[in-house]
Formats: sequence, structure tokens, C-alpha cells
Amino acid sequence: MVNPPMNVARLAAVDAAQAARVLSEVREATLAGHRARIAPRPVIEQSWGRMLRSGVDPDHDFRSRLLPLDEVRRRREESPLRHILPVLREGLLSVADVAQHIMVVADAEGRVLWREGSPPVLRKADGLGFLLGADWREDVVGTNGVGTPAVVRRPVQVFAAEHFVRSHASWTCTGAPITDPRDGRLIGVVDVSGPLETMHPATLAWVDSVAKLAEARLRELHLASLERLRTMAAPVLARLDGRALVVDRDGWAAAVTGMPYVRRLALPKSLAPGRRWLPALGSCAVEPLAGGWLLRAAEEDPASAATRIVLDLSRPVRGSVTVTASAGSWSRELSPRHAELLYLLAAHRSGRGAAGLAEDLFGDPSRTVTVRAEMSRIRRYLGDLLRHRPYRFCEDVEVEVLLPGDLCDLLPQSTAPAVARRRAAVGAD
Repeated sequence: MVNPPMNVARLAAVDAAQAARVLSEVREATLAGHRARIAPRPVIEQSWGRMLRSGVDPDHDFRSRLLPLDEVRRRREESPLRHILPVLREGLLSVADVAQHIMVVADAEGRVLWREGSPPVLRKADGLGFLLGADWREDVVGTNGVGTPAVVRRPVQVFAAEHFVRSHASWTCTGAPITDPRDGRLIGVVDVSGPLETMHPATLAWVDSVAKLAEARLRELHLASLERLRTMAAPVLARLDGRALVVDRDGWAAAVTGMPYVRRLALPKSLAPGRRWLPALGSCAVEPLAGGWLLRAAEEDPASAATRIVLDLSRPVRGSVTVTASAGSWSRELSPRHAELLYLLAAHRSGRGAAGLAEDLFGDPSRTVTVRAEMSRIRRYLGDLLRHRPYRFCEDVEVEVLLPGDLCDLLPQSTAPAVARRRAAVGAD
């Protein structure tokens, strides 16, 4: 008989010290390979499993080298998180200070870029290595409120001995991922942390709500910047013949002429003026504009120049796709859903219909509308490298998939039945 998971929030709300003692027993039994009288929560148990497989020492407080302050400043200046700090501060800091918490904002790599809040709690955080520039990825410091939400892509509260590393058991952390509302890419995590007696069951919903407000602010800023670029580009496009479009520095389209509207183009990380090859346009002339690029397309099959696609799923936090062509290569980070779909298509090179992909993703072949919508979004950046009826990679392109060393860590945030079956098959071997 499987023991039920512990309701941490309910028990801690009544008696935090008792909840911490019970969790300590659960943790020790689980890490020793025994069945505890109360099972850990699934999100915690799965995280502990990842830690054991990756070799994190639960009895050793490992701390990687802090980033130099000039590198912290550089990351702050380049991170979109800087635009939403006012939202995070307004939503979290006033309450956090009163409740003896601190607010920590980390980038997508788990590096702490901002740390503010109650001075006494900040001093306690110093002792845990919760410092500016510290690396709080899950596979570095174990289950925690920064690294674990980044892996599972949802808010997580980690209380007392739910932390994998023993020295963190006097702490409570609640973190929520912050994603780019344009494409679902992880850009960071906001975390509220404090001594374990400050744990409150409402903290999880509170932090999640503020993270969503921050994402909404990013969406507003993006739309405003595209409108400015569109206004400036209109007279330029009016003078051109043929296919052309104006995009911002990240490839989001502000205006088009002579071609159907596209929402976003995949751009190389370091685009420069001149003749370039882009996946959705093929060969095109690239000209700089204030805040973006003017792209004038030549008539050419964009798939004909591509030779290789690499789908990198080797890291638990985020996957990426890299396309190599005669004129160079480009890469793009993938949302969890797009990583799942491209993995499934790589496993079915002959093709997979919408109903088949819906069965693979949801266990429900009728959910084809969702699949078609996501595949349409993928084709916006892969272009003709992805065929349809059925969905498949272009036959002339080599496709390579990079998998994690332990396939139990394949797409850890995925609940897709097809992915779960692959993990289960590995576990049974």
C-alpha cells in the first residue's frame, strides 16, 4: 500500500516545528531507500530522485564560485528581468519585510542577480551562501525554491527538510518561474525565503500571482516597442517591391509587405548587415533600423540550404534547436511544449499526424486543435524545415537529438504519456 503524501502547508500552519520534524523523518527514510510513514509530496520526491541520480551530496553544502560583481552588473543590464523589478518589489517586498522574508531574483541559469528584504534575514541568508552571484541551480545545491521551479516550470514551495541538502533544512523557500510571455522561454525565478517558522500556506499563491503580474508587464512593454517600430517602418516598406519585413532585435515582426504576416523570425544570435540566410526567408538582405532590422527576401527555397538540425535536450532546465545551413547556423531556446513536440517528431521521422501527437502528448487523440496551434507556432521559426500532413522534419535534413546522460531526466517537466513511457522503459531496464 502506497502511503499518502504529506499536506505540508496544513501541518506547518498549525505547528511549523512539528512539520519540520516529520519532514526530517520522511527525508531520512526516503534517502535511505526505506518507505516513510508519510510520503513526500510528488514534486519533492521527483526532485530528490533527480538529485540522487546527479550525485548531489545531501550532507555536503556545496557552493560554487560567486560571479564577480561586474559580471552580476552585466547580467542585470542584459536581463529582461530588470524591466519588472518595480512590479516584483511592489508586490513582494513590503509584505516580505514584515513577515521576515527576503526576495531573491535569479536568472535562467540560477544565478542570484537581486536580493532584497529584511536585513536580519539577509544576514541569515549569507550563512547559507544565498548571496549575489551565487549559483542556486537544483543540480548544484539540491532541491530549493530557485532551482526546482526552474526545472519543473511551475511555482514550488520547499519547506524545512524538503530541501535536499541538510544544512538548508532551517529555511523555507517559495519560488515561481518567470517566462517570456512571447515564447514561454524561462528568463528567471523570483523567490521569497526566510526561516522555517515564517512559512505560510498562502505564500505560494502570493508569489505566483506577482510573477504573473510581472509577465503581464513584460507583454505590455513588448507590444509598445513593436508599435514604435511599426510606426517608424511604415514609410520604409511603402517604397519597396517584393517580400520584406521589419523585425525587432529578437525577430518579432512589426510590419510586413509582399508576404503573409509572420509573428516571429528566428534570427542568429549575432545578426549583421549584408546578405544572410534565415530559415523562414532563405537568402535575404539585412539592413539595420533603430531598434530592429529590415529584411528583404530573395526568391529561394529556404529549406534547400539547410543541412542539419540538432535538438538539444541534454539539460533539464531548457532545450534548444540549432539549424545549420550553407550560410551559417542559428539556435533557439524551446518552450517545454515545443521541446516535447520536436522530440516526438524526431522519434517519428516518417511523420506523425495531429491525432497521433495529441495521443502522445495528452493521451487524448481528440485534442488536435491544441497540437495544430503549437505546430503552427513551431513552423514560424523552422519554416519549411518542418512539413505537414503528416507533421515531420524535411526529408533531406539530418536530425540529431542530444539526450541527458540519464534518460530518467529526459524532459523532467513533461507529463506527456509518450515521454513518460520512455522514462519508465529506461527505469525498468
